[in-house]
Amino acid sequence: MDWLVLSNVALWIGFILMAMINVALMRQIGVLYERVAPAGALMVNRVLEVGQGAPLLEALTFDNKRISIGASGSRAQLLFFMSPDCPVCNELTPALLSAARAESDWIDIVFVSDGQEQDHAGYVARKGIDFPYVVSELVGKSYGVSKLPYAVLIDEHQRVASMGIVNSREHIDSLFEAKERRIASIQDYMSQRDSERFVEVKS
Repeated sequence: MDWLVLSNVALWIGFILMAMINVALMRQIGVLYERVAPAGALMVNRVLEVGQGAPLLEALTFDNKRISIGASGSRAQLLFFMSPDCPVCNELTPALLSAARAESDWIDIVFVSDGQEQDHAGYVARKGIDFPYVVSELVGKSYGVSKLPYAVLIDEHQRVASMGIVNSREHIDSLFEAKERRIASIQDYMSQRDSERFVEVKS
């Protein structure tokens, strides 16, 4: 009988300890979530800066229609720099098409690729791309694109609103968020917020 009582007491002590450990872990996870910043598009560009005028270019789409790149107007323009043989571009294209249709009330999407030898017709057909598709090395050079996939968001006043390497739908959405908040990037916003918190704590 004594052993039964002792075993029950030991089990209850173990249960209470486990509950305390779980509570401590939950609090620590909450702290980590607060410290981890949202992942935004990585802004790598030696030619352009956010806020400056976007290079204005004329180009022909894949189906021989003339299009203005960087032109001002009542709508914003998202340039998606990609390549048919880029695995990440292949995976990201459906997410980009979904985002384009979801934001179709204020933005125009333009696919920009290079390499005349690529199977652009096959890629357009496979992915169901019904947006302007430009094959031009000049556009990529003018916008300082060195890595793919890359996106540049141009606002209604022909200025670069946001840009960066995009590897996920989250990165694409971060460009829209940066434009809405009128910041260079989500990373800059988080750094600014952390600095303001530091000043508040210090004062």
